[in-house]
Amino acid sequence: MNASAKTVHQSGVIARNAVLACFLLMGLVSMGWVPRIPEIKDAIGLSNAQFGFILLGSTFGSIAGAQLAGRLIHTYGSRRVARIAIFIMPTGLAGMALARTGIELFLALLVMGIGYTSLDMTLNFQGVVIEKILARRWMSTFHAMWSVGAFLTTIIGGAIARHVDPRTNLLVIAAICFIFFIPSARSLLSDELDGHSGEEEHEAKIELFGPRVTVLWWLGIAMMGSMIAEGAASDWGAILLRDNLGFGKGVNASAFASFSLAMITARFLGDKTLDRFGPRRTVQWGGYIGALGWASAMVAAVLIVDAHPLIALIVVNIGYAVAGFGIGPMFPALILAATSVPGMSPAVAMSRVGVIGMAGFFFGPSVIGLLAELTSLPFAMAYPLGMLALTGFLSRAIAQKKS
Repeated sequence: MNASAKTVHQSGVIARNAVLACFLLMGLVSMGWVPRIPEIKDAIGLSNAQFGFILLGSTFGSIAGAQLAGRLIHTYGSRRVARIAIFIMPTGLAGMALARTGIELFLALLVMGIGYTSLDMTLNFQGVVIEKILARRWMSTFHAMWSVGAFLTTIIGGAIARHVDPRTNLLVIAAICFIFFIPSARSLLSDELDGHSGEEEHEAKIELFGPRVTVLWWLGIAMMGSMIAEGAASDWGAILLRDNLGFGKGVNASAFASFSLAMITARFLGDKTLDRFGPRRTVQWGGYIGALGWASAMVAAVLIVDAHPLIALIVVNIGYAVAGFGIGPMFPALILAATSVPGMSPAVAMSRVGVIGMAGFFFGPSVIGLLAELTSLPFAMAYPLGMLALTGFLSRAIAQKKS
C-alpha cells in the first residue's frame, strides 16, 4: 500500500469511528423522548387521534430533510451537510422538552424530522463510501450503533421516570449530544474523499415516475413498511403497555427496550448476515418472521393479561424482540440496494428511497393514532404488522446479487 493509499485508508478508519459515534448520538437524540411519551401526551392533554396528528410534524420534516439532503450532498459534499444537521437535531429535542401546547410539539417534531433525516442521509452516504475504502461491510454495524443509542436512552429514561421530569430529561440529552456531535462531524470524510464530486456522470435530478425509477419506488415502499413498524414500536409501545395492558411508569418502556436490544443484536450480526444470505433474503425473512412473531405475542398478551400479568409482560416483550430482530438489518440492506441502482447518483437515489421510507417512520404512528381512536390500539397495531409483512414481500425488488 503506497503512501497515498495509506492516507485514504487512515481517513476511512477515522471516518468510520466518527460515523459510529454519530449514529450512537442520533439514537440518543431521536429516541430520547420515547420513554416519556405517555407523560408528554398527558401533560398537553392529547387524545390518541390528536397525538397521532401531531406526529405528522415529523413526517413533513423528514420528507423535507431527506429530499434536501440528497441534493445538497451531491452539490456540496456530505460533511458540510452533517455540520448543519447536527445543530438542528438537538434543537428539535429541546423544543419537545419545552413544548406546552400541541402546536409547539408539532413544530418541535418538524425540526427534529428535518435534522434527523438530513443527518441520516449524510451518514448513510458516508457509510457507503467508507465500505469501499475499507473493503468491508460496515453499514449494518453503523445502524447497530443507532440502536445502542436508542436502547440506552430508553433504559435511562424509564429508570429515571419516577425521579426526573420529562423536560429536564430531554434537555440534558439534547445538550450532551450537541456537544459530542461537533468533534464527530468534523472527523467525517472530506469533500475530496466522499465521492460526491465524482458523480458528474450521474444526474442530480431524477424523474418522479417512470420505468427508470420504478425500482426506487419499490425499495422505498419496502423501507416504508419497515419504518412504519419501527415507528409503531417506538411511539406506541409504552402507551399500549400502559393503557391496554395496565403496566405502570418505567415498566411500560420495556417493550421498546426489548425491541431496541433485539435490533442491536440483529444489526451487529447484520453485516455477516448480508454477506451470507444477501439483502433480498435478509429482508424477506425478517419481514415475514417479524410480523408473525410480533402479532402472535400481542394477541396472546391481551388475552392473558388479566389472569397472568407477568406472563403477559414477558410474552409481549418477546414479540417486540422478534420484531426488532427481523427489522434490524432491513434499513441497511435497502440503503445499499438504493445506492447500487445503475445510472443514478447514489446520493440522489438514496435520498428518493429515504423520502418514501422515512416518511413511514413518522406518518405511520399518526395513522395508528387515528385507527386507535376509531377502534382500539391493539386493533390498530394490525396496520404496522401488515406493512412489515409487505416489506418481506417487496424484497423481490432487491437485486439477487449481494451488494
